[in-house]
Amino acid sequence: MINPDTGGAAGKSVAGAARAAVILLVEDSIADVRLMQEVLRETGLPHELLIAGDGEKALRAIRREGEYADARMPDIVLLDLNLPGIDGREVLRTIKSDPALRRTPVLVLSTSTAESDITASYDAHANCYLSKPVDLGDFFRLAEALRDFWLRLVILPPRADADGGRT
Repeated sequence: MINPDTGGAAGKSVAGAARAAVILLVEDSIADVRLMQEVLRETGLPHELLIAGDGEKALRAIRREGEYADARMPDIVLLDLNLPGIDGREVLRTIKSDPALRRTPVLVLSTSTAESDITASYDAHANCYLSKPVDLGDFFRLAEALRDFWLRLVILPPRADADGGRT
């Protein structure tokens, strides 16, 4: 599922030019997807939100296969660990072991605060581990931090083009 939102202030690309950020949200909870859509929209940052409800769809989305073939390469991935089928741990390991994908920042967003999940995520080269917010105010703060740090301050790697090259 692709959900573009182009309202608000412009984000910076790798070269500093304004463009909409492409975010892949890997989340199986419909309520959490809707909440994330709303809070991201409220940040005012132009973005395109790709949604994958399970690990298989997440891998198709980041590889731009199947229903995601025409999607742009994500700038960042927000990844839940506990997914049906292929879980988020395997998605993370797959992304970070693929030379064509490993530079894509993967932000684990999980309800788990288990030390074993946190350690395993960093061992698999997650770029950060975030505790999934439990109230609306915390969701807004998370979205604002995502916007301010990952989509405004950080210089992200170039996106892959359709031929597997970098743009």
